[in-house]
Amino acid sequence: MATTVTNTTTTGAIMTDRVPALALLRLQTWLSPAFPSGSYSYSHGLEWAIEARDICDREDLVGWLEADLLHGSGRNEAIFFIEAWRSTARGVPAKLLEVAQLAGAFRGTAELALESSQQAAGCLATLRRVWPDDLLDLLSQALSALHSPPALSVVQGVASAREGIPADVALAAFLQAQVANLVTAGVRLIPLGQTDGQRAIAALERAVLDATEQAMLTTIDDLGSAAFMLDLASMKHETQYTRLFRS
Repeated sequence: MATTVTNTTTTGAIMTDRVPALALLRLQTWLSPAFPSGSYSYSHGLEWAIEARDICDREDLVGWLEADLLHGSGRNEAIFFIEAWRSTARGVPAKLLEVAQLAGAFRGTAELALESSQQAAGCLATLRRVWPDDLLDLLSQALSALHSPPALSVVQGVASAREGIPADVALAAFLQAQVANLVTAGVRLIPLGQTDGQRAIAALERAVLDATEQAMLTTIDDLGSAAFMLDLASMKHETQYTRLFRS
């Protein structure tokens, strides 16, 4: 990943060497726990995996999330994000709609579909109200007409491209936010201390960067998952007796 260097333009606007500071602020806002996408409601199958004792400690949690990032649904989300970013940056709305439809349908279980679509709907609605954008409006209308649910990775990819945020920077931040949210779920469920939670996030930094670098070299034809335990955990979670999370 390239390192950014801060400087000041002749107009007085603070910039990095690659991204306007305002765009970075917006990206941080969109990925913040305060953003009303409801991400805190979902565990991505972790709740069942912990109940079944597949995940018992910090090391187990790190291994589970690393496998998802590099070989499972996290890998696919990275590909959808990149393809949405590319379609937006290249001005190919037909391709963007194709990617968005596929992303909305590409889910292994009902709960994972709900997790993606509900967060995406909340994200898309807020973006359109607070940071109006014609392309997001068109995407929302087209998906609604086709009765196709939105996908969070696509919505965030479009928004990042429209702000001129480089794909690798935006995707790494997106994946890091997903990891942080799931580690927070693990902290509550295992349970872990707050410091152990931060250790888990730190241990996953290399996986986030590796997943980003891999996704930059892929296309929609490279979709696929080998992390089948995550899908099984999600299916089991649907009938779990006591639940804190929606997935």
